[in-house]
Amino acid sequence: MRVLVHAYPWDVIGDPLFTARVQALGVDGVNLAAAYHAVRAATPWHPERAYLDARHSALYRPVRPEAWAGRRLVPAAPGWMDEPDSFGAAAAALTAAGVPVTAWVVLTHNSLLGEANPDVTVVNCYGQSYPWALCPSRAEVREYAATLAAEAVREAPPAGVLLEACGQLGADHGGRHDKTDGAYDARARRMLSVCCCAACRTGWAGRGVDADRVVRDLRAAVRSREHDLDPATLATLLAVRHEAADELRNRVCDTLPGLPVALHGSPDPWATGANPGFGANAGKDVDAVVVPCWPTGPESPEIVKLARRMLPADVAVGSYVTVLPPARPDDVAAHVRRLVEAGAGEIHLYHAGLAGPARHGLLAEAARAATSV
Repeated sequence: MRVLVHAYPWDVIGDPLFTARVQALGVDGVNLAAAYHAVRAATPWHPERAYLDARHSALYRPVRPEAWAGRRLVPAAPGWMDEPDSFGAAAAALTAAGVPVTAWVVLTHNSLLGEANPDVTVVNCYGQSYPWALCPSRAEVREYAATLAAEAVREAPPAGVLLEACGQLGADHGGRHDKTDGAYDARARRMLSVCCCAACRTGWAGRGVDADRVVRDLRAAVRSREHDLDPATLATLLAVRHEAADELRNRVCDTLPGLPVALHGSPDPWATGANPGFGANAGKDVDAVVVPCWPTGPESPEIVKLARRMLPADVAVGSYVTVLPPARPDDVAAHVRRLVEAGAGEIHLYHAGLAGPARHGLLAEAARAATSV
């Protein structure tokens, strides 16, 4: 059983007590963000501020011109950080204190690059680009992701790498003040998450599917529950998506030789977002797959059981657990025990920086619960 807790570089830098608090939790290490999307984050432990506004996606390592020469997709530096290598500095501080660090790398979720380069983003059946979502069917996106992962760990070799958004994003997990909840049911959101960009359409055509007809059928399915795509076409759409995700993951993992790699994913093959659905090959080149288990009801243990059945025996199943609302304090420890009983071999706790004084103790409770089963 391994228990790891998530954190951002700004949680560590400038807070002299952060490392001691993590050590007191009894966890096995920290998943530290090395490349992350835009976020407005609370900093309830920081002595000098209450929030940090990370205005766009950024690489929290030096953005070296020689690594990105001739590229159109280049990560931005975090102008809100004074330290030019904030991941490196935070990782060094934790490692020096005996706390292992896993590099937490977000790959295809990048609104800054998507807005500047809409031709490499996911496109829905109405021809609308999702600027937050870079499409893995694009070779340029796969190359960007591979270089991003390699640069995230360069000369700061962590204990491992955790890949988030290693696949396609969709209609959810967008940004700004979202006013979309409840407007479309789960079925419609699935149809709106099918990427219809030129590269994906080419993939469909290569498998004998009429791309124009698919787009028409997707639109009809969004508007009417009476309309659906035939099973063979749905299987083709999913196969093209998973093939692109496999190519993305393989390319990224090739840049991380010798490092243990964990993958955020979902056993729902149609899932998109931070935890994209994994196909038959998802466990073949990683050491662990971390599945979303924030709900404390019976659905989370069932996800763990399903993932355990789908993945190779030597691939660990990790459970991603939050101690923040809507999690109820009285439920967290029992929830973690149920996940371990369901087959989880790792618990990934969210979040050492965001959980303030009222919630921080729940991280320790969860860690104890994970090792008590």
